[in-house]
Amino acid sequence: MSTLEQQIEALITPTIAGMGFNVVQVKLIEAKKSRTLQVMAERPDGSMSLDDCSDISRQLSALLDVEDIIPTAYRLEVGSPGIDRPLRKQEEFAAYTGHLAKVETVLPVNGRKRYTGIIKGAATGTLTMDVDSKDVEIPIEDISNAKLVLTDALIKHHQQKQTSQE
Repeated sequence: MSTLEQQIEALITPTIAGMGFNVVQVKLIEAKKSRTLQVMAERPDGSMSLDDCSDISRQLSALLDVEDIIPTAYRLEVGSPGIDRPLRKQEEFAAYTGHLAKVETVLPVNGRKRYTGIIKGAATGTLTMDVDSKDVEIPIEDISNAKLVLTDALIKHHQQKQTSQE
């Protein structure tokens, strides 16, 4: 995450938390002629509606206009992380133990930067994955990108979670 993304996340997190949501990811996407600020958020139970996205977007638009933290024009996108969500925090990895994930690291860990495997757990700042039938430990702070892989098991997990919330 870039320094500007970190500053934006620090700025918007209190507003989003005050609305009853958690920030999942903040990404500033640069294109040739445009810039997009992508904010993913969800309620603590993992839910997110279109109205929720609209409410957060209105609040963030006002906040970001006042603070003027982004020096050029940009488009704001607010959305839910979805089923195959990004993972960043230890508790997010731990919540999806047993599920398939793709992980990229900033620098090579054990000679590799890309891993695909089953999350076995996350504790004390370390992600443990089963990659090719071997346990691999990756420091969470060294992960640049991680997301769940859409599988039948993940869909079933998501459906069970929704059913228990209803």
